[in-house]
Amino acid sequence: MTRMMRRVVITGLGIVSPLGSSVDTFWNALMSGASGARRIALDGIADVTAFPVDGVDDAARARFGQREIRRMDRVGRLATLAAAAALSDSGEHGVPAERIGAIVGCVHGGAQTLHDAEVTLATRGAERVSPLAIPLGLTNSAVAAVARTLDLRGPTGVTGTACAAGTDAVGAGVELIRSGRADLALAGGAEAPLAALLVTGYRQLGALSQTQRPPQEASRPFDTARDGFVMGEGAGILVLEERERALSRGATIYAEVVGHASTCDAGHLTDPDPEGTGAARVIALALADAHVAVDAVGYINAHATSTRAGDAAEARALAAAGLTTTPVSATKAAHGHALGAAGGIEAVVTALALVHQTLPATLNLETPDAEISLAHVLAPRPAPIEIAISNSFGFGGHNACLVMRAHHPPV
Repeated sequence: MTRMMRRVVITGLGIVSPLGSSVDTFWNALMSGASGARRIALDGIADVTAFPVDGVDDAARARFGQREIRRMDRVGRLATLAAAAALSDSGEHGVPAERIGAIVGCVHGGAQTLHDAEVTLATRGAERVSPLAIPLGLTNSAVAAVARTLDLRGPTGVTGTACAAGTDAVGAGVELIRSGRADLALAGGAEAPLAALLVTGYRQLGALSQTQRPPQEASRPFDTARDGFVMGEGAGILVLEERERALSRGATIYAEVVGHASTCDAGHLTDPDPEGTGAARVIALALADAHVAVDAVGYINAHATSTRAGDAAEARALAAAGLTTTPVSATKAAHGHALGAAGGIEAVVTALALVHQTLPATLNLETPDAEISLAHVLAPRPAPIEIAISNSFGFGGHNACLVMRAHHPPV
């Protein structure tokens, strides 16, 4: 006899972003058309346009204490702040530590720690390199910090599928709940990539915008004038829980995660499949996992980073998936592209769109590509949304998609 799959709902949200570090502040900024972009200085390179987060160290020190934050890279501080906020938001859950899991998407780990260690090695010698350089520089340092500070003793892990990592982490968290391996799971992404070596590397790759426009206008998803993404930092974490358990304890339920999927293009090192074949397939697989028809989708949170190849491929994928008339927006123009954190941050956006029954907008979209007509949202507006999807795509051809359903309390 087939066992009925456990339904997974979101009962907590945590966000640390260039638009603010509370859910309400973040959402209100998104609705007002704000941008978190500005010029910042980095050691050894010219000022760059980026989406930094203010007040991280002070907030982490106040929440966890100076001794604890010395054992975290900046990415750990971002992750723990978002995770602590999400767990607090979920209320009195009554789940023992051994039954709480955590999966955090992260691409570059402790980038600033490793940068500082390299500088120390070059200028002061090997004996002066910190013994914490390796544990804080690893890609698991964010999820390890979350588990340690919040005493989470269930299954933990890190996804590193480039810019699809945050979405893949949420998918992995969903499976922890579906399978019964955990009763509560914290899942999302965290990234602190604004270190000189990483910014230089992405710039040399040709991935970053070099526009001379003001910082707030540099990120231009789907616009014909786009010329690359604008890097950001931050963290977005969801608390996932089995639906019946959440209802029984009277938890606030933001939305239900009804489907997810991952595919790989298995092609170019950095560029997506230009036809978006794998991306279209991941959307179809996620909808199939959710048992949802394509015409039921009421909102798409696009990955669209503002690169020429990536946005074009995603537009073709949406067309191939039958979604050209579905409202779509790319919120990275407001909060930046936070790499492994992107899927976590945008999962928060997607859940809030369902809660508020409101479509977020794409900033700076003045002249959409003419090749494929999409239903771009150019200003926030109310809309009935029952089903929403969030896309993430990464270097190496990684594709990931989440499907969420609006929550309706049982009668």
